Amino acid sequence: MTDYLHMSKDELAEEFRRVRREYEDLQAMHLSLDMSRGKPGFDNMDLSVEMFDLVGNDTGFKNISGIDCRNYGGLDGLAELKTLFGKILGLNPEQIIVGGNSSLNMMFDTVAQAMTHGFGGEPWAKQQGLRFLCPVPGYDRHFAITEYFGFEMVPIPMNDAGPDMDMVEKLVQDEKVKGIWCVPKYSNPEGITYSDEVVRRMARLKPAAKDFRIFWDNAYAVHDLYDEGDTLLNLYDECVKAGNPDLPLIFTSTSKITFPGAGVAVEAASPNNVAMLKGRMKYQTIGPDKLNQLRHARMFAEPEDVVRHMKRHAAILRPKFESVLNELESQLAPTGIARWTKPRGGYFISLYVPDGCAKRVEQLCANAGMILTPAGATYPYGVDPHDTNLRIAPSYPSVEEIRSASVVLCVSVRYAALEKLCNEKS
Repeated sequence: MTDYLHMSKDELAEEFRRVRREYEDLQAMHLSLDMSRGKPGFDNMDLSVEMFDLVGNDTGFKNISGIDCRNYGGLDGLAELKTLFGKILGLNPEQIIVGGNSSLNMMFDTVAQAMTHGFGGEPWAKQQGLRFLCPVPGYDRHFAITEYFGFEMVPIPMNDAGPDMDMVEKLVQDEKVKGIWCVPKYSNPEGITYSDEVVRRMARLKPAAKDFRIFWDNAYAVHDLYDEGDTLLNLYDECVKAGNPDLPLIFTSTSKITFPGAGVAVEAASPNNVAMLKGRMKYQTIGPDKLNQLRHARMFAEPEDVVRHMKRHAAILRPKFESVLNELESQLAPTGIARWTKPRGGYFISLYVPDGCAKRVEQLCANAGMILTPAGATYPYGVDPHDTNLRIAPSYPSVEEIRSASVVLCVSVRYAALEKLCNEKS
């Protein structure tokens, strides 16, 4: 296979005819494949079914504090889970709030609270022209929250070390900038782990807005694909050193550890922020689903239990990621038309195709029976200014389906690129 960028007009036309035939053969197979969302597969979820035997008449319903988990109470979660997540996140148990199944719900709720009651100042809803920083490409559901509440979203380019901190440091001098979204370990979709220097610079921010917050969504804190995973510097510790303990709001969950629809979510922060959050929670709820929390607490007594469990996850996920990466390498690397990330953890691969081709690739894949995350979803308002990024989610299909999906993806990328190059040379 030859570098497309150095082909002659006639060579491009001949290659396009060959790839078109290859694509038509795939269409004739009437495939039905889906790499659109980062959902755990059935095999991943099956790893946690044993927890349903850990709570009941034979095992009891009380936690280590003697709380009957069938009843009301326990506003901020069970003590053993607060200790567990404290160890995982490097925080004191008193800084942990363990909630329901969705960290995204906790993020939405925290923004909503700031809109109506502020973070120690005037409610955000009473201020005009508010802005939020959004590293791109990034997590579409983060962007959806701030779009829903009417923020102007400001894209921040990502590099190999994390967000462009020169740009972040400059923008936070505007008091209208109220926050930044971050997925600091195995970022969605880039798979990048923020460097120590980026974390330190984030902690040393001096925002003009005293109610500015870093929304630190550490969703993939323990989601290594290989034995030697990435290491993330402790943001809270760095914030304390910098005199900014109230700056971060830290989130994580077991959505991709146990069950996406029945896990437990966590919000963690400084003692000041936790006191504020708990003071508001008492008006919302009489307590979370403590039976579900008890199941998790009995399955994961120590962080080492989580580590062992996640190695089982990695054994399932790693071949899926490697199947996609191998196909990209064999089919696209020689052509010079695309680049992609090679994550060591998390749930996504970020693929960059020629400018103006991402939507076309998405369409071609769909017409061949394979669904991708919509092109542009990884940018605020769903608009990728260069129409170049695609988020690939290999977690849900089987390895066999991933192999087929990877072929469809690569043929579609080559088709879209050749179509563009032929038109440019016609």
